[in-house]
Amino acid sequence: MRNIVHRHLGKVVAGAGIAVAATAAMIAVTLPGTAGADETGNDQAGSGRSAQQTGQEQEPGQGASAAPGVVEQAPAEGEKGRGSDPLTDDEIERVERIALNRQVLGASEDVEGERGPQRLTVDLAEPEADEVDDPNAPRRADVTYYDYRDDALVTKTVDLATGKVEQTGTQHGVQPPMSRAENAEAAALLIAHPLGAGLKADYKDATGKELTSPDQLLLNGAVYRAAPGAQPAVLDRCGEHRCVRLFPKIKNGSWIDARSLVIDLSARKVAELDRG
Repeated sequence: MRNIVHRHLGKVVAGAGIAVAATAAMIAVTLPGTAGADETGNDQAGSGRSAQQTGQEQEPGQGASAAPGVVEQAPAEGEKGRGSDPLTDDEIERVERIALNRQVLGASEDVEGERGPQRLTVDLAEPEADEVDDPNAPRRADVTYYDYRDDALVTKTVDLATGKVEQTGTQHGVQPPMSRAENAEAAALLIAHPLGAGLKADYKDATGKELTSPDQLLLNGAVYRAAPGAQPAVLDRCGEHRCVRLFPKIKNGSWIDARSLVIDLSARKVAELDRG
């Protein structure tokens, strides 16, 4: 990794991006130029991007299972939107508290192994087919999170007016884009691992400083899925597990090529792809 990365350091990538591979099948992805780099991370809860919009990371046949409606203790409503208005901050906070109740918090884990699931997105839910033209249709929100204890993507649909959880969908093997917190944890695991030595050395070459924290980098990440024979055995469960390839960028500097490294967030392991 060190030799590859070193050739890119000190150069600002502009115009055409760096072609990188985002999956075991070596599907081409293009990194943005420096001017368009994501300076704040990506895919936070409330970003408006739902798991259903991730396209290539989801697979057909992963149906959501419906659970009986459960009425939770509804927090104070706060500021409310109307109709198809975007969710307000108060609504987002309220539905998260409803969806991630005490039972959910106690039975799930986030990317750091702490109590409670990993929050991904909160989006305004699409109306039912018979509600499309109804100006008084119920206003609902989809709360999506990842449970690292069970490696499951969970979506809860909450009626904003009643505080009722109308539906719960649980899917395995469906991997939406990584959240900012997940990219940061992946970088922390890489920095602490022997395979991160090249990353740290190149960061020091470029900045003169030691790389000790993900906060020193701007991070983008792509979900990695295993393909038979395309990676070391330690990564064979990627896809079932939540795995990521990082595209780190030096703040106010260049991208660092870490394409050969994969972090399995579910197993908390780092591995290097076979070169062949």
